[in-house]
Amino acid sequence: MKCLLVAINAKYIHSNLAVYSLKACAEAALQDGGGAPGMRVELVEYTINHRAAEILDDIYRRKADILCFSCYIWNIEHVKTLVRDLKRLRPQVPVWLGGPEVSFDVEERLSEIPEADGILYGEGERSFPELLRLYETGKFPPEKEGAARLPGGCAWRSGKGGILTAPPAEPVDLDEIPFVYRPMWEEADLKDRILYYETGRGCPFSCSYCLSSVDKRLRFRSLSRVYEELEFFLEKRVPQVKFVDRTFNCKKDRALAVWTFLRDHDNGVTNFHFEIGAELLDEECFALLETMRPGLLRLEIGVQSANPETLRAIRREMDLGKLRLAAVRTGRNRNILRHLDLIAGLPFEDYESFGHSFDEVYSMGPDELQLGFLKVLKGTLIYKEAEAYPILYQAEAPFEVLETPWLSHDDLIRLKQVEEMVEIYYNSRQFLYSMKFLLPFFGRPFLLYESLGQAWAARGMGKRKHVREALYQFLLDHAEREIPGAEAVFGKTLTFDYYLRENAKKRPGFAPPQEPYKEEIRKRLLASFPETPLKQLLRETHVEAVYSSRTGREEYWLFDYRDRDPLTGNAAVRQLKDPCPAAEKP
Repeated sequence: MKCLLVAINAKYIHSNLAVYSLKACAEAALQDGGGAPGMRVELVEYTINHRAAEILDDIYRRKADILCFSCYIWNIEHVKTLVRDLKRLRPQVPVWLGGPEVSFDVEERLSEIPEADGILYGEGERSFPELLRLYETGKFPPEKEGAARLPGGCAWRSGKGGILTAPPAEPVDLDEIPFVYRPMWEEADLKDRILYYETGRGCPFSCSYCLSSVDKRLRFRSLSRVYEELEFFLEKRVPQVKFVDRTFNCKKDRALAVWTFLRDHDNGVTNFHFEIGAELLDEECFALLETMRPGLLRLEIGVQSANPETLRAIRREMDLGKLRLAAVRTGRNRNILRHLDLIAGLPFEDYESFGHSFDEVYSMGPDELQLGFLKVLKGTLIYKEAEAYPILYQAEAPFEVLETPWLSHDDLIRLKQVEEMVEIYYNSRQFLYSMKFLLPFFGRPFLLYESLGQAWAARGMGKRKHVREALYQFLLDHAEREIPGAEAVFGKTLTFDYYLRENAKKRPGFAPPQEPYKEEIRKRLLASFPETPLKQLLRETHVEAVYSSRTGREEYWLFDYRDRDPLTGNAAVRQLKDPCPAAEKP
């Protein structure tokens, strides 16, 4: 028999740790004399950007005897459609669902998706191999024995029209889960993808919007195993490893041990992402983090709101002062990328309050600022409280907030506009100096991005894709409307930002002319890099001549694309001095 595990990821670059773990655990259990030597487990990954018909045909051609789908908010609608059509084509093939999107209210889920035969809810590393054994040995469905004979964490649609539900599976020892990436490395295309990695389960906090808060049992993979597996990632020079542990530093000594190992075994390439509680960091943590290679670590810090009433309502235990100190301190050495989160749509946060939360987080100087919107997920406390507030949210996945007593839908539309501007003009890191120039004229960061968002929507900019120059031109047009007389100075600032990222072949229309300075630029380049051919210099660097009112002369700024900031990707910049001092000029 063949079981096919199906993952439908949000993007190609993502990987699906859940199906990898289920496959590895099933194969290990079957090899250990589990009584199902004829069972084969295969997995296949798609993305939500694949056409449904394309996925359907590929799954059909694989001729599996059992189909199992990994379900999340981003793919559940795709899964529903596929299950419906696959059942029409091959009604005899059992279809099972698993994952966070179907692990709560399983009977209701089976009623909503009548084509599915069953659901594996909760942890599946033990229940999945047991389910396969029952199929392989002909003992499934267990109609006569009843739910007591079902694997733990299993709900099954019985032939009599009812639903049998077994108790949850026992928590698994994380050291029992095989390391999935070693055997998969050659057979799967993983070299350029984000690899998700788990060393702990459970979360000590009780944030009402988060599924992780449901499981309070903290369990960890042994450090000896973790070190061995981290060595594999480093050896393979994986671009990014993303730890899925919630609040990775909830056990300080363990976090310090892992971070020390990564520092001491750094390969100069791999980046490791951690979700942390920033307010838990202390001087010992800061001292260690300051010794990291720039770009080695990426820290995700969930702030969510700066409104004390909101934080109390969502059971978020956070000292905002300590968090601010940590966010600023970890950015002091410019060696760690800090990603800070906000959530719009939380209780007691109105439009003005959210704007102040935005300003608070913006002032911490994050490298990335994510403006997210509340998802009311089954299994969370806020799902149970939503009707009482009331919080209105989408009827289908991703169950995003539509309106609250504090935020109208009009407010949320405006915040979506702000979100888009933050992604383009802040998180891209391509407008660093331009945004710093504009900010004082608007007074508050939120007002700047709000103004941009409204202008963007009014011009219909979101209805089409734009070449890079158009994004800069929009910013210039907006500055001219809002700040009289800004064009002359701001055009130079935009040009500076434009060349920070790349040595553009075509000079943008807003950039001041450089023809009069060509010979001087060549002379200064050759004087500064006498060992490098001029053609190579012109390809790998850019020099911008900028008139300085301070000196009354042109200053020549070198953009060196051979030396990029590991956090922003921008070129190193320095001033090119005149090789011939003024005193020696004729």
